[in-house]
Amino acid sequence: MLALYFTPGSSSMAVHIALHEIGVAFEPRPLSFRNNDLRSPGYLALNPEGKVPTLLIDGRPLIEVAAILYYLAKRFPEAALLPPDDIEADAQALSWMSFAASTLHPARRRGLEYAREVYGIADRRLGSGWALGRYSIADIHLFRLWWRLANSLKPAPEAFPNLTAHYARMMARPAVRQTIEIESAIGYELPA
Repeated sequence: MLALYFTPGSSSMAVHIALHEIGVAFEPRPLSFRNNDLRSPGYLALNPEGKVPTLLIDGRPLIEVAAILYYLAKRFPEAALLPPDDIEADAQALSWMSFAASTLHPARRRGLEYAREVYGIADRRLGSGWALGRYSIADIHLFRLWWRLANSLKPAPEAFPNLTAHYARMMARPAVRQTIEIESAIGYELPA
């Protein structure tokens, strides 16, 4: 049994999308920043960092977006979220997700000019297709970060043509639309 602890619109959105892409049954457990749910003793017992996402796998917690996305792709290979039996593709996915977590994720807080610089790198690296040449967990992770930046700092679409096109391709995916619909209905309480 899988259960996902998430806060709408946060980094956990990537895992939420992946679970819908896979189509596996899971128990959604939304948390609220406003109610300080991430600092409750019960949640801190699962994730001492008090962050989301946390995926419970038969009661055992797994944390960090990249680790959870990788786990889901490997556990459910029929969803084709990673190319099968391709160690180089696995490494490229991990490279993208490391870049996303260490460089792209903190960029928004440093302002539009810094974000423009690092998202420019992502735009050039991405090119005109999918991150690995076909849809993967790397695209899901990249999308969530670009979704947040595009909706908060609102850079001009022409400044990042590849990321803008990627966003449109992602928004056409039923799992992405389903996740956004669910999370919007709960309500976004994202910190600044």
